[in-house]
Amino acid sequence: MTAFLRRALAHPLTLDPNLNLDNPETTDLHRTIIQSKPFLKNIYEEWYRLLAQSLPGGSAPIVELGSGAGFAGEFLPGLVTSEVCFFPNVQIIFDGQAMPFRNASLRGVAMVNVLHHVPDVRRLFEEASRCLKPGGRIVAIEPWVSSWSRLVYTNLHHEPFDASSQEWAFPTGGRLSAANGALPWIVFERDRKRWEAEFPDLQVKLIRGIMPFRYLISGGIATRSLMPSFFFPLWRGIERLLDPLMSRLAMFALIVIEHR
Repeated sequence: MTAFLRRALAHPLTLDPNLNLDNPETTDLHRTIIQSKPFLKNIYEEWYRLLAQSLPGGSAPIVELGSGAGFAGEFLPGLVTSEVCFFPNVQIIFDGQAMPFRNASLRGVAMVNVLHHVPDVRRLFEEASRCLKPGGRIVAIEPWVSSWSRLVYTNLHHEPFDASSQEWAFPTGGRLSAANGALPWIVFERDRKRWEAEFPDLQVKLIRGIMPFRYLISGGIATRSLMPSFFFPLWRGIERLLDPLMSRLAMFALIVIEHR
């Protein structure tokens, strides 16, 4: 039944049986889909505004990891975009587990739906800690674990989602196909004390559960939109009313970490 629903609701551009999730051309396709779905594009714009509001001021660079199909530069002037392989809209190619920046040279590291694709998050945080200036921040929008999101991510989402994993890592694989959608929650909620002990120079400033319904209603990248874009403000208002219940409902989280 779940497979039937996925097929029936699939976005037409994703129905090609030869579509390889890890192929850079697929990421270009994802960019086209985001731009063509107003409800979904509004979600990305809201995420980018949250990044911009959470990052510190100053003249040092802000680097975005996994820029891929996104357009965060429209909201963060001067943003340095990056990926692990070539894309026309990306400025630098590197792996976030080995950043090509001097010590204490960055004002911020930003990412949207990237952290849960990093095979070894310890290495990423070690590198971010090295590169960030005092007061610099890592700001991320990531999938989150709640009673509601467990149902959605386990049954309706294509990415691996294992909240029971005892590891902060997973086998290296495809750029997008290798993942654990529960990893941000594992590190910053379930194993928070261990993370704080391992990274004393980094301080969690904020973890805010967000967006229990709008991304699902938008259809995301893989699925047709389930709601006209003019309903976006209504659903945003509904979610705001449900803010006290986000610990049970959130599908994503805004994560803000500051270098001491």
